[in-house]
Amino acid sequence: MAEHGCGSRDPISILAENRVRPQGDRGLVMSKTVRVGMVGAGFAASFHLAAYRRVAEIPVELAGITSRTASKAVALAREFGVQRIYPDLSSMLVDPDIDLVDLCVPVHLHHRMAIQAARAGKDVVCEKPLLGFAGEGRTGDTSRTEMFDVVQAELEELGEAFRSSGRKLLYAENWVYAPAFRRTADLAEASRGKILEIRGGESHGGSASEFSKRWETSGGGALLRLGIHPISAAIHLKQREGILREGRPHRVRSVWAQTADLTRVSGFDPSETRLVSGWVDVENWAIGVLTFDDNSVAVIGGSDVSLGGANSWMELCMTNARLRCNLHPNDTCVSYAPDAQVFEKVFLNEKLETKAGWNSPSVDHEWEAGYVQEIQDFVASVAEGREPLSGLELALESIRTAYGLYMSAEEGRRIDL
Repeated sequence: MAEHGCGSRDPISILAENRVRPQGDRGLVMSKTVRVGMVGAGFAASFHLAAYRRVAEIPVELAGITSRTASKAVALAREFGVQRIYPDLSSMLVDPDIDLVDLCVPVHLHHRMAIQAARAGKDVVCEKPLLGFAGEGRTGDTSRTEMFDVVQAELEELGEAFRSSGRKLLYAENWVYAPAFRRTADLAEASRGKILEIRGGESHGGSASEFSKRWETSGGGALLRLGIHPISAAIHLKQREGILREGRPHRVRSVWAQTADLTRVSGFDPSETRLVSGWVDVENWAIGVLTFDDNSVAVIGGSDVSLGGANSWMELCMTNARLRCNLHPNDTCVSYAPDAQVFEKVFLNEKLETKAGWNSPSVDHEWEAGYVQEIQDFVASVAEGREPLSGLELALESIRTAYGLYMSAEEGRRIDL
């Protein structure tokens, strides 16, 4: 398959700009107020808004919110002190007081809304995955080759919209900012060794969102929704390594994958399990292999058939070191309860089927997951006029890689990118 170029900025300058200053560093206090417009009023919007309230050094104003569900917008505005409620995105975009638009909406809306905001002169935070094949009412029966071509065209259109407008795409890939991952990345760099193999995955018992069960609203299943985290993190590590060692980022050269809906195996009975079922046309299990242009590899996984709460991890095998990061859960704090009612009203960790028995309560979930650091970097990049650690180029290669994996799973062969 011929490679479709998405273009890129000078990687050395991107790396130099992408040093996230620790929150405790008070060497520079910014005076520019960054005014944020939130699009969406669901779960992602709530934790993004919470993270904006924890931004240090830079004044942030939660200037407005819009949602197709007005009652949710009103509730969030009241909870977080958002100044205005807009009837729709267009009315938000014409407001000159809005600097940064944060898209916390279903995946099938990302492409159109991100381009619309960029052309309106706004910087854009976009939740992961950046975009996915929606097909305008068509289902997951569409060939993955056709999906790849459609997605590639959309990526090129989106990339051009941001480059020509001079606006920033701030890609909300929280793994890149999670403290455990950042420490791992820094140790890998400090070792001066070569990354030979990366393994990583995210799993839990399934999403409760109905959007996640249909290709036309999610753009894919476990591979895109969960696997995109280790995909993006692995790409980030190899881009960074390539720049530091050779002056250019390493790129994904080829991919191989397998996907499945494991709730369709013989004998599966949804009444006998707490796993989420009812998947319409997307996979709930996936594994993939990425081969980079230096011949190193990454093995990634995404699964909705794993009980016991969310599990996110990554391991690096290097020429002179071995590193493993557990994003969550961690055993900094542990709990035991003989029945679920003991901690009924307490958040312990994501995707737990029960709060009974032993668990690992998060001590600060937003910080551990990287949401706080992510939003800090995004706001700083807007205020300082620099690129974010997770931006346009990482988003473009991550989605292109994911859809290459879908092609591979359908065709049963390695796909050269």
